[in-house]
Amino acid sequence: MLLGCIADDFTGATDLANMLVRGGMRTVQTIGVPAVPLAQEVDAVVVALKSRTIAAREAVEQSLAALGWLRQGGCQQIYFKYCSTFDSTPKGNIGPVSEALMEALGTDFTIACPAFPEAGRTICRGYLFVGDVLLSESGMKDHPLTPMTDANLVRVLQAQTLRKVGLIRYDAVAHGAAALRGRIEALRRDGVAIAVVDALSDQDLLLIAQGCEDLPLLTAGSGVGLGIALNHRRAGRLTHAATAAALPRVPGYAAVLSGSCSVATNGQVAHWRQSKPALRIDPLRLAAGQAVAEEALNWAQARLDAGPVLIYATANPREVQAVQNELGAERAGHLVEQALAQIAEGLVQAGVRNLVIAGGETAGAVVGALGIRALRIGRQIDPGVPWTQSIDDEPIALALKSGNFGSPDFFVKALAQLEP
Repeated sequence: MLLGCIADDFTGATDLANMLVRGGMRTVQTIGVPAVPLAQEVDAVVVALKSRTIAAREAVEQSLAALGWLRQGGCQQIYFKYCSTFDSTPKGNIGPVSEALMEALGTDFTIACPAFPEAGRTICRGYLFVGDVLLSESGMKDHPLTPMTDANLVRVLQAQTLRKVGLIRYDAVAHGAAALRGRIEALRRDGVAIAVVDALSDQDLLLIAQGCEDLPLLTAGSGVGLGIALNHRRAGRLTHAATAAALPRVPGYAAVLSGSCSVATNGQVAHWRQSKPALRIDPLRLAAGQAVAEEALNWAQARLDAGPVLIYATANPREVQAVQNELGAERAGHLVEQALAQIAEGLVQAGVRNLVIAGGETAGAVVGALGIRALRIGRQIDPGVPWTQSIDDEPIALALKSGNFGSPDFFVKALAQLEP
């Protein structure tokens, strides 16, 4: 394997895998750390963990286990992938995991670059923007698990690590890969161990990938992944680039499950509801022990012959806060994830073989409930989100969407790609 990747959630893993496939790398995403070596011949593997919001110590342990498995497979470079909105808390987990990976790999320097300009995430002078506003002014300020109230990534990351954090500004990046390498060496001499790197365009990401080609470890969002793939392509290492995204069609019903409460997903649910059947599940009814999942399955099964359905727990920030005030954030999230996972199991038993899942935590719960251990990565639906297919005897097609990604018509657009 040319590249081994560790992602801190499921949809984020798919996001990175999508970029690698776009660059021509045959890519498989595993769900957790595999127990055995991978049987498929691939250029890159992305190990999807569910480590973004767990205790930092556990996140480090899981990440080091993934690193050990990837190194056994002969990976030449390691990539730690986190969200393009740098989802974390003052205690981690981006800083602690980055430190642990650096120590295990014996390297004194790496970068931090969550930028993804194609999806509106840019970094300037160390400040992360979501569209035209600072991260701290975006919908991420209201995130129920990782509210981002500071857009200065140097400051955010320094609070999570004992190693010195520095900055590589956009003007250094603009001068090209050689200038970037020179800036890295200067920061090293100054004792900087992790440098936040500005990126205002996709071209910046390609230059960053070139300038960091020799680093044993990269930490970034998905954007830098395309540049890493293009590095290997230029070097002539990707002989199957033209067919890297090819997946066969999976016959069967289709459905959408949404647990994300992001601004983008709220818009996508609203768009779907204008013309297609949808059912909302209520966390308070779940907490009261009512048969919400069974009711949702009965509702869906009565409609699948007519076309795809949406079952969602998506709500606006005011509604989310009201539920969390009554149930607590952790319990409310767990109830929703488990209900949607149970619904996914029932849908598959009813003949659904094409699923769109919105929300990283929801995606993790669903793929776990379905017993899926690895995914082949197919073509892109929207920036950061491809179709995938489970690697087993009865494959299931899955689109695992990070809450903040996708156009308003994403659900409709994703399912339209499955039509002959």
